[in-house]
Amino acid sequence: MGTTASRAESDAQVEHFGAELEREGWGFWAVEVPGVAHFAGLVGLHRVAPTMPFAPSVEAGWRLHPDYWGAGYATEAAAASLHYGFTTGGLSRIVAFTAAINLRSQAVMERIGMVRDPDGDFDHPNVEVTSPLRPHVLYVALA
Repeated sequence: MGTTASRAESDAQVEHFGAELEREGWGFWAVEVPGVAHFAGLVGLHRVAPTMPFAPSVEAGWRLHPDYWGAGYATEAAAASLHYGFTTGGLSRIVAFTAAINLRSQAVMERIGMVRDPDGDFDHPNVEVTSPLRPHVLYVALA
């Protein structure tokens, strides 16, 4: 999600996430910061694409507007997502991944108790070969 999406692309993504919530009982939830922002971003659970080397898996993910980075919102919401996935969702394993240079997201993964799986690190198939964002790290949490 590092690029700006068109309105049509955004609407399609919201529809996709809504369908996942309906089908799975979990998905990406909107993050609201009461008294500050009605919508700060998305945090939750999502089935990874079948093209990923660790598929099939469910990922914990977060995408917050930069204005809300560093305030603990991603950590709090991601920890709640893991808890929900392991209890209500009945999942036994949840992964998270990010570009190797994204140390902030890796710190969130570690704060919520996920463990790096160096053998699972990979080059993201949807990122250009020459991009510094292509190398990714994989983290895992078990119930």
